[in-house]
Amino acid sequence: MRITRRLEFDAGHRIPDHASQCRHLHGHRYAIEVTLSGEIIKADGLPVNGMVMDFADVKRIANELVVGQWDHAFLVYRGDTLVADFLATMPGHKTVVLDVVPTAENLAAEAFRILDPAYRDSYGNHLRLERVRLYETPNCWADAVRA
Repeated sequence: MRITRRLEFDAGHRIPDHASQCRHLHGHRYAIEVTLSGEIIKADGLPVNGMVMDFADVKRIANELVVGQWDHAFLVYRGDTLVADFLATMPGHKTVVLDVVPTAENLAAEAFRILDPAYRDSYGNHLRLERVRLYETPNCWADAVRA
């Protein structure tokens, strides 16, 4: 069985080598979908009976590890020293420095890498992360999937 939980967050970024508008500082209303697979839990009397995982727990983990970290932050590539140095001059600014250029593809892959161990068989039902879909816009997204 597969389940998916969608969350949204706002963040800024730039793609320093982009040939068009995305090389400028800008922001998005991102959406992230976390898809898990596992067996349906059969445990009468337990709150998770009939579930793969409680959607509230899916949300809590994604919020703690990714959404809460990235929401209302500027996601900057470590190699984009012009912007990274500029943001460092702003005391208290919420900046997340990444080892990858913050494209939709790289953000989806990074979120998958961060979330994968957190969802691994949490309920003893062979639970595992299958996909992270990251929407940069309503019409553009990237999928990081288990190989």
